[in-house]
Amino acid sequence: MRILPILLALAATLAVAGEAELRPSARLVLADPEAWRAGRCVIYREVNPGVADAVFYVRGRIVAVDVQTRRLGLCPQVSAREIEQYTREEFNRLVLAHPCVSSANYAREVQSGMIRLHVDQWETPHARRAASAGRLYRGMFIDANLKEGMEIELEADLLGSCEE
Repeated sequence: MRILPILLALAATLAVAGEAELRPSARLVLADPEAWRAGRCVIYREVNPGVADAVFYVRGRIVAVDVQTRRLGLCPQVSAREIEQYTREEFNRLVLAHPCVSSANYAREVQSGMIRLHVDQWETPHARRAASAGRLYRGMFIDANLKEGMEIELEADLLGSCEE
């Protein structure tokens, strides 16, 4: 009788192991698809405490919504430095690899709720110390020059409603 709970737990673990883990962004999209309808105004905000506690943003309209499955790979390594000391290029490599894992032992399939948005307006930091503080920097979104009408992709849990 003592082995029964162990066998049940093992069977449940094996059943779940075949399914991709839902990230918070996927849960948001799946829980309320209407909230992510095309044309809705959304905003991505970053607060950079080291830059006069300023708030920077990209505002736009939803073009497409998708729940994507991907395998988490290893995070890029930078020689023994804290993220605040990364160059912009090193920081961008990390952001583009995100979500990622620190060890191959943690590699797994995950589902993310991805939102493609049409960029209408933005404000980005220009102070050098903001280079590794966020996706927005000197008129750029990660490694792309921001332009009105361009499309970018973000996870749903990073976005808020413009009406908030």
